[in-house]
Amino acid sequence: MAIKTRITELLEIEHPIVQGGMQGVGVAEMASAVSNAGGLGLLTGLTQPSPGALRDEIERCRSMTSKPFGVNLTVFPTINSPDYKAYAQAIIDSGIKVVETAGTPAVREIWEQLRPHGIKILHKCTAVRHAVSAEKAGVDVISIDGFECAGHPGEDDIPGLILIPAAADKVKIPMLASGGFGDGRGLAAALALGADGINMGTRFCATVEAPVHDNVKQAYLDNDERGSFLIFRNFKNTARVGKSPVSEEVVRRLAEPGARFSDVQELVAGTAGRELLQTGDLSKGVFWAGMVQGLIHDIPTCQVLLKRIVADAEAIIRQRLSGMLA
Repeated sequence: MAIKTRITELLEIEHPIVQGGMQGVGVAEMASAVSNAGGLGLLTGLTQPSPGALRDEIERCRSMTSKPFGVNLTVFPTINSPDYKAYAQAIIDSGIKVVETAGTPAVREIWEQLRPHGIKILHKCTAVRHAVSAEKAGVDVISIDGFECAGHPGEDDIPGLILIPAAADKVKIPMLASGGFGDGRGLAAALALGADGINMGTRFCATVEAPVHDNVKQAYLDNDERGSFLIFRNFKNTARVGKSPVSEEVVRRLAEPGARFSDVQELVAGTAGRELLQTGDLSKGVFWAGMVQGLIHDIPTCQVLLKRIVADAEAIIRQRLSGMLA
């Protein structure tokens, strides 16, 4: 038995599981492993230092898999904004057919740049109203991201149990459920709530192929469902990061009256985060992590993880749920 949905058909993948775009993690080794396992792997465009480097990374990924993979391109306020259109052009020139986007309304310019080239656009939203707006603008897939997620959960604090069906009531195009997914129970639940598949970030960081130091992978195992902090709430740019001495210090500093971003800038800088992922020195910065840490108990290969998730979801659908019917 296989789980076939609008997502598997549209993206031409075996399993309705998409790897999230993760800064510093979404490189060729990660994306190709997910694609080879039957999901959709994503390269994180802005992990590459230049559009030219992204072109090279796409070719490197192609050398590792013959399966479909895509590129993530997010448009968020940053200390030094990259040339987003140049990155989009690199994606076009490389013949990529699936792009995951997220971010500010400025991302619509990227959509207009990508659309004439037959590229399927997966847009990640944290609110139903934004999902409806993106659908009207012509994106192909909505990825609805609940409050449980790592990274930026938005400012509404709506968990997936409400957000996913609320979005499914309003959105007619295929939809991925994101935020808090890591096992077969989550996949079965997402399908029941009206989604066509799931998007996972934190869970893929805790795999053999993830280009993340073993110390960081161990932190995912050690942290439970309470093992994350919300930071930047004062700046209306909320972010969820893993619990560590550094993130605790960030929370402490931002709780001070009149706290400014500059008070924590050296602790949360992207360069510090990349050094942490590479060296495993958790004192160097912060790392993205969602509440799903409470469901992570091992470090499998992507092949083992996807096979297990799908098998468990199939068993829940076929045996547990159908067995409850009188």
